[in-house]
Amino acid sequence: MTFEMPTPAQTFKIGTRGSPLALAQAHETRDRLMAAFDLPEDAFEICVIKVTGDQIQDKPLREIDGKGLFTREIEEALLDGGIDIAVHSTKDMPVAQPGGLVMDTFLPREDVRDAFVSLKYQSLSDLPDGAVVGTSSTRRRAQLAARFPKLKVVEFRGNVQTRLKKLADGVADATFLATAGLRRLGMDDVPYTPISPDDMLPAIAQGAIGIERRLDDARAQTMLAAIHDGSTGQRIAAERAFLGRLDGSCETPIGALAELDGDQLRLRGEILSEDGSRVLTDEATGHVATGPDMGNAMALRLLSRAGPDFFTH
Repeated sequence: MTFEMPTPAQTFKIGTRGSPLALAQAHETRDRLMAAFDLPEDAFEICVIKVTGDQIQDKPLREIDGKGLFTREIEEALLDGGIDIAVHSTKDMPVAQPGGLVMDTFLPREDVRDAFVSLKYQSLSDLPDGAVVGTSSTRRRAQLAARFPKLKVVEFRGNVQTRLKKLADGVADATFLATAGLRRLGMDDVPYTPISPDDMLPAIAQGAIGIERRLDDARAQTMLAAIHDGSTGQRIAAERAFLGRLDGSCETPIGALAELDGDQLRLRGEILSEDGSRVLTDEATGHVATGPDMGNAMALRLLSRAGPDFFTH
C-alpha cells in the first residue's frame, strides 16, 4: 500500500496535552518519526488539546469521573480527524480504547521508578513521624498508609514547578513524581531520589509513552511501526492485562511491573485498599509470549483473595 508522506504543506498532526512533560513526549515522538523517514521538522504539527484532568485543579482526581480524565478530548479529536496520532503517558490510559482507535505503539521505556522529592530529606526512611507528604495518587497514598502509617498525607496536584514551590512554601515536607518525567524534562537540579520498586511498586506502564491512532489509518500504522519498541510493548501488554482484568483505572490503588530477562518475563502485581489497611501481592515468571495471560491470571488470583468491595474500603 502506498501513501503520501507528510510535508510542510500537508503536515502530520500530533495531538497531546499541554504540560511540559506531555510536550516533551510529543517532541520525542516527532523526532523519532523525522529520523525514521528523513522528514523535516515542519512536516509535523504539535497540536495541544485541553483535557478535563488539566482543567480541574481544585479537586482530587479520585473525586472526578475517573476514567479518561487525561485522554477523552484528545481521543475525540483523533476520531474526528483533527489529529493523526495522539501521544500519551500510558499510565494515564484506560485499558480499552474507544471504537475505531488502537494504541499499539510504545517508545522505549524510561526509568519506571517513583521519585522521592524533598528539599529537606533524602529518602522516605528519613522522614520523621508526623511529617507531611503530598500526593494526588491513590496508589501512592495507599502504599504510604500501609508502609509508613505515621506520616501525614495531603492532596498535592500540579506540575513539577508547582509542586516544588509548594515544598518551598512548607505545604509539605516531601512529594513524589515519576523518575521518567524528571529525566525526560532534564530536571537534574530537582532534589529527588528514585525509590526501588521493592519499596514502592510503580503504576501500570509508568515511564512508557504510548501512541494512539485510528484503526483504519494505514499511513499512521506504517509510520508508527517504524518507531515501536517491541520489548516495551511486551512488558506493557502484561501489565495492562493485569489492570484490565482488575477493571482498574489510573485512580485505583494498583501497582505492577513487568521486567524482561531474555525471553523470560517477571511480573509483579499489587492491589491495596484505599486506606492501606490491606495489601495483596503476587509474582509470576514465564515466557514473554505469555505475558498477557500471566497478567490476567495474576489479577484473578488476587481478586479471589481480596473478596468483594476490596477497592472501596
